[in-house]
Amino acid sequence: MTGATVFLANIPSPDRGVWEIGPIPIRAYAIFIIIGIIVAIWWGEKRLQARGGRPGEVVDIAVYAVPFGLIGGRLYHVITDYHRYFGEGKNPIEALYIWQGGLGIWGAIALGAVGAWLGCKRKGIPLPVFADAVAPGIVTAQAIGRIGNYFNQELYGGPTTLPWGLEIYQRVNPETGIADQLSGIAVDHTPIAIVHPTFLYELIWNLAVALLVVFVDRKMRLGHGRAFALYVAGYTLGRTWIELMRTDDATLVFGVRVNVWVSILVFVGAVVYFIMGRSKGEREDLALLRGDGTPQDPAPIEVSEDAEDEAEAKEAEAKAADSDEDDAGLDTKKADDEETAKVPAAAVEAKDGDEDSGKKAEPEAEPKKD
Repeated sequence: MTGATVFLANIPSPDRGVWEIGPIPIRAYAIFIIIGIIVAIWWGEKRLQARGGRPGEVVDIAVYAVPFGLIGGRLYHVITDYHRYFGEGKNPIEALYIWQGGLGIWGAIALGAVGAWLGCKRKGIPLPVFADAVAPGIVTAQAIGRIGNYFNQELYGGPTTLPWGLEIYQRVNPETGIADQLSGIAVDHTPIAIVHPTFLYELIWNLAVALLVVFVDRKMRLGHGRAFALYVAGYTLGRTWIELMRTDDATLVFGVRVNVWVSILVFVGAVVYFIMGRSKGEREDLALLRGDGTPQDPAPIEVSEDAEDEAEAKEAEAKAADSDEDDAGLDTKKADDEETAKVPAAAVEAKDGDEDSGKKAEPEAEPKKD
């Protein structure tokens, strides 16, 4: 009874990860990668606009960043797991089969950043501002992408007796009967192994990192790439211990998986950047950096019809008052001109009168005596 209870508590794997619709294969891994990209773009749009960006700019930049990121992620995977594609009995052409899974996050971020830089340059957006805006969306997209690993029955850990252990089924190609864990169909639901669901551990961890970035960003108004650095530090911290639990084949460096070393180095770099970035001040205002004046355009003020009529009536009254003042001014000026015209005439008459009076008042000369 106890064994049955534990068995029922385990996590069952999907029967398959690929569905055929006519000649077109629909792969769960690809579907969840696409969903993750859509979520990252949608969330990034909202966050960039809150920083003074314009609608649609994240989509425009993603046109560059996403293809670069996919190519970089695949290159990193092929380089670090070259034994899967090169060597005796291997098929190198399968290195191009990205739909079969295998994307290295550090290659995706490194080359994706190059694409984002090109897009940001065309839009006049500093790359750190863009990186801060998309940080929580990227780590959420990673979490969604891990569901694709679940359908592929990959990236799991060692055996476990924990109740949330993941059941691994034997899958075969239905046409050839050859074992195919990636693209085949489960023979039955009898598990061939019960293992740690490291894909689930990383999924939960990534969502926690996304919440951490949002929380700290709101409290501290992170800017200058510090929100992105916090995401990188948080992700690598979890990736280090989760990577140590995985049992799939991987390239080893000094007996340790290469992704563990990379995670440690990137973690240190992200922490140093986060701390040193404090001297750069608070979050940038993209609108002000561009010279737009204000972070966001003010919302248009709606005016009711009654208010418009009242404004028009007041404007008409003001014009009428101005007209009356002009008429009164003209009348006053005319009266002043008439008074002015009268003054010189009166002055002339007074002057003439004075001269005549002077002449009459002058005494006559006495006759001269001999």
